[in-house]
Formats: sequence, C-alpha cells, structure tokens
Amino acid sequence: MEKERLNFLLELLSTPSPSSMEMEIQKRWIKEMDPVADEIVTDHAGNAIAILNPEADFKILLAGHCDEIALVINRIDEQGYLHIDKMGGINPKAAVGMKVRVLGYAKEVTGVIGVNAQHHGGLKGDFGLDDLFIDCGAHSKEEMEKFVQIGDLAVYKRESEILMDRYIAGRGLDNRTGQFIVGEVLRRLSEEKINVGLYAASTVNEETNMGGAYFAAAGIEPTMAIACDVTFATDYPGVNKNKYGDVRLEGGPVLAKGAPINRKINKLLENRARSLDMDVQYELTPRVTGTDADKMRLTGRGVPVSLVSLPLRYMHSPVETVSIDDIEKEISLLVEMIKNMTGKESLNPLED
Repeated sequence: MEKERLNFLLELLSTPSPSSMEMEIQKRWIKEMDPVADEIVTDHAGNAIAILNPEADFKILLAGHCDEIALVINRIDEQGYLHIDKMGGINPKAAVGMKVRVLGYAKEVTGVIGVNAQHHGGLKGDFGLDDLFIDCGAHSKEEMEKFVQIGDLAVYKRESEILMDRYIAGRGLDNRTGQFIVGEVLRRLSEEKINVGLYAASTVNEETNMGGAYFAAAGIEPTMAIACDVTFATDYPGVNKNKYGDVRLEGGPVLAKGAPINRKINKLLENRARSLDMDVQYELTPRVTGTDADKMRLTGRGVPVSLVSLPLRYMHSPVETVSIDDIEKEISLLVEMIKNMTGKESLNPLED
C-alpha cells in the first residue's frame, strides 16, 4: 500500500468514532473524498456518501460503517468515578486495565479502567461492565461534572501499530477499514470511465442499530448494494475451525454465502477474482449477515445485496488485527468488478 494511503488509514483509526458520535471522522473522510467525487451528500442519520456518475440508472451502493464500539457513562458517583455501560459489543474482559479517552461534553479527559486488585480478591467469574469503572483522577462528582456528563462516550486510548510490516493492530479496525476501502474504491475509479453510478457510503450506527445503512439505501434506492465489513479470522490459537470455519489473514477477501446474499452479485465478484488470479475465502450467513447488508436489503422494494469482508483477528478488542495485503486485494476486487460492469446486468436469479 502506498505510504500516503496507509497514513490516511492510520489517521482514520486514530480518530474517535463511537457509534452515535461519528461526526469528526465523517468530516475527515469527506475532506479526503471531495477532490475525487462528482458529488458528496450527507443525511440526517450522519452518513457521508461520495458519488461517481450520479446520472447513471444502475446504482451500486458500497457501504462501510465508520463507527466503533465504545463505553457510555451512565453514572458519576460522589467520589468522581465514572460508571459505564456499553455502546456496541464491548467485551468486559478486554476492558480490564485499559486506558480510555473520555469524550466529555466540555473537554476530553484521560482515564483508566479500574478494577479490584487481585490481592483484594480481584474479579470473580463472569463479570460485567457494572463491575468496572473509569478513574480520571477526579476528587469528587462536582469536579468530574465540569467535564463529563451522563451519556458521554469513551473509547480505548490505543494507537494502531504495524506488525512485521504486514499487519495493522489496534482498536476500531471494525470497521474503519471498511470506511477506508469504499473510499479507496471510489478514488481509484474516479480515474476510469464507468457505466454505473457508484455510491460509496461511510455509514453510521452499525455497531448499535444499523440505522445508517437503512437511511443510506432508502435515500439512494440502489440497484444493488455491497456491505464492506470485517469477519472473524480463525487462524490463531484456541479457535475451533470445525465450528467457525477456516478464515485466514492474507487469504484474501471473504464472500458471504446464505439466504440474504444475491448469487449473481457473488458470481460477478468470483469472476473478477479469477481474472485477477486472486484467492477468495467464504463464510456462511444462513439467515442474516449481522451487517449493514441486512438493513440495506430490506429498503424500498428490496435491494439485492452481497457482503465482502476483511478477515480480522480479536474482534471487538483493543488489538483487532488485519492484513494490509487483504485490504489491497479487497479494493482491487471491487474496482475490477465495477469498472467491468455494463449497467445492463440482471440480478434476478431466475433470469439467465
């Protein structure tokens, strides 16, 4: 990956974007997309959508959600400690001992997640977030309330790292990598003449309610939609591959197979992967995908959807890990598919 593009991805990853509070990262993404898009639109959900060839009848929506899991402040006690709940799929065991950035209404403050010392009994068994708290060093509730109020959000204070010049590890790669990918696809296709309209959407709220994807698809009314998200890699110790499948970093993009997925879109992707001599991997989504694809599919008169995912280790932890090579391959696959489309493709599985 070019150093300039990698630096932009790392900048996105360093920007807090908790679900329901994605404004800062969206503004940064819009700034990057503005020189290459024909048009950029936003909506009341907070989505940012960069568009190429908006006059085309055949419209492709690529959706990568920009929000990350977070903690939400639900109580400030008399000593100034912050008590917390989850905004998205926080794993309490991964939170123990972490530093956090509390995005206070008046000021951002640093805190640490406190826990009873092992010498004093420690944490027992299957504990939850209600057993944890954030210590910002305040002396009292009154002091803490000068900066933070109920409903403010916090994210792990964890910068991304490059591992062995091949992997990225850090917080929130789910799914700011997807936000980056849909933008890169548009950026590269801006130098091509395409026969379809491309709508690259940085969507919001996927980690909590997927409302952003619904707003985006309902507003655009796309001919087809592809969610660009992450999925569970199973190539590290302790994972049961018989139960969860065999998905590897550096194994290439992952295509979903299941009832929600349009087979003709998958065939387009598979054909282009073959033309690129690119390996793809598969995951099963028999009933739902658990991604933006589910909401986009059920808008308007119904939207044919597919799901292309990036293999990711350690989901919803502060050290999520992906392959830079897999990111490049997913971008190349989507670019190749879209630039070779005529805009006359039928996605009806009953038509030849």
